[in-house]
Amino acid sequence: MAGIDITTDRRRFLFTSGAAVAATGAAFALPHMSRGTTDAGAVPAQRGGPGPSSARPLSGRAAPYGTTTLETTARLSGRAGYRRIAPGPGWPLVVRDELTTARAARRDRRTALACFVQLTDLHVADVQSPLRTEFLRAGSPGSWRGQEALNVAGAVSLVEQVNALGGGPHTGRPPAFVMSTGDNIDNHSMVELEWFLTVMSGGRITPNTGDPAAYEGVQNSGLPLYWHPDDSLRDQDKRRGMPRIPGFLDAAIRPVTSPGLHIPWYSTPGNHDDLPGGCLTPQDPQLAEYITGARKLFSVPDSDVAAFAKVLETGDDPKSSVLKDILRRNAARARTVTADARRRLATPHDYLRAHLNPAFAGAGPVGHGYTENHLDGERMYYSFPIADGVVGISIDTTYRSGHYEGSLGTEQLRWLERTLAAHSSRYHDADGRVVRNPGGDDAHILVFSHHHSPSMTRRPDAARTDETRHDGAEVIALLNRFPNVVAWINGHSHVNRITPHAHATPARSFWEVNTASHIDYPQHARLLELVDNHDGTLSLFTTLIESAAPYRTNFDDLSAVGLASLYRELAYNAPGLAARMPAPGDVHEVMAGTAGDRNTELLLRRA
Repeated sequence: MAGIDITTDRRRFLFTSGAAVAATGAAFALPHMSRGTTDAGAVPAQRGGPGPSSARPLSGRAAPYGTTTLETTARLSGRAGYRRIAPGPGWPLVVRDELTTARAARRDRRTALACFVQLTDLHVADVQSPLRTEFLRAGSPGSWRGQEALNVAGAVSLVEQVNALGGGPHTGRPPAFVMSTGDNIDNHSMVELEWFLTVMSGGRITPNTGDPAAYEGVQNSGLPLYWHPDDSLRDQDKRRGMPRIPGFLDAAIRPVTSPGLHIPWYSTPGNHDDLPGGCLTPQDPQLAEYITGARKLFSVPDSDVAAFAKVLETGDDPKSSVLKDILRRNAARARTVTADARRRLATPHDYLRAHLNPAFAGAGPVGHGYTENHLDGERMYYSFPIADGVVGISIDTTYRSGHYEGSLGTEQLRWLERTLAAHSSRYHDADGRVVRNPGGDDAHILVFSHHHSPSMTRRPDAARTDETRHDGAEVIALLNRFPNVVAWINGHSHVNRITPHAHATPARSFWEVNTASHIDYPQHARLLELVDNHDGTLSLFTTLIESAAPYRTNFDDLSAVGLASLYRELAYNAPGLAARMPAPGDVHEVMAGTAGDRNTELLLRRA
């Protein structure tokens, strides 16, 4: 995608209906592989374990079911118009040794410490919600996603893939858990939260609100601004090659059954989990009434589109005054839809209580990282055991007052420092002095959050005015003080990117692993495997995975599996994205990351 302005273009792409500016920091500058090398053969496993994984068809289903992107990846065929998905070759493993030297003998000595999966930015969405702002598409074609109506089927297919993975490709160890690093839902509504929890824990989902027998969103509105899959309207998407698929909308609101994850899963909050649309004022009376009501705006004057896009660009409208003015000013233009109380906005207490509901326990644990103690003060951060000698820390980086950027408050930053110290027998204080803690267990530490470091700022949080906020640079500085921090794993950017955070003392360096979303191209998740090389180094293997849906779509197949395939193909044909993609076979795609941001072995000095 040479020539794309990722910072601006992707931000506008995510303005749609509350997917607001999740990619603000997508183009942050990261060091690239100063010493890393492509090493296709560097996929050995634990001592006595398997070597590189090979395609393993399960239950007769087509790839990528049960495979990883080491084996095969989705590629677009053709060069113009609507481009179909076809299976392509896998991506190689890249050894990244910026933080320590890679020693060849490690391949014969290593043992597995942990294996798990990261999902991020599922954005499970009620696409008929009145609070969605699809009308922003009038200012930018990429500000609305044609695939969104199929997001539940797509998320279920990702769950199926995790269940089918078997052992990790480098250790043979099956994943022990899944961590979902935020933006689990899109509009911050209770019905979306119920759908997300059911996707993850298992059960039947009817992805429809309002009229129980009909779709009432923009895709049958008669406005050429939106893709109308069911009819022959010559909308702007069909003019660029998007297909007509009769029955699409009826299929999109049919019940889908999720098998639920077969392994425990944990949850980290994102800005869309805490805020309406990921950036609007929480629990605002006007917005709360509007989202459950019977009126919805499908289009507004261009001047209103420009005004709202401007404040979304800056994030400087904490009271959502511009949007509320637009809703008032255009009330006569709104169309009648079916009111639905299930759309009510979730409070932080609602969000926590829903996770603690035994009905959504699935494979566990009950609460998925949260406990009854979190309801006191509505804290959304915690630590948990990953494996013997490995600890996970989930932090809450959201602004509760209404902003898409992230930060940590002083109270949580101090909690994070105490938690890191509890698992460290020797570390450094803020002034660089050595601190010895004989009670520390020296566990390897993995930190999880929604926001990545460049999207964390110091702006005040109007919901917590008595507390100083801390940005990504301060979090990096804190983590660099603890030699047993292995990685900071996050999402938010909708881009695959991995960066080393080096320190003058090599053992105090760590990796930041930023993973793309599952609603936008390239719809990835990550399988991560931590190993001890028994030579003074650790390796963290990162392997991208796609959903279980077959690559080849069939417009006549509107089953749940067929919809999941179409979900991927539509995302790959997003306006302003497909046209800028490289020719088939070129793996250097910006949002998917470079080769060193995909399937990697990340080396670091052991503490």
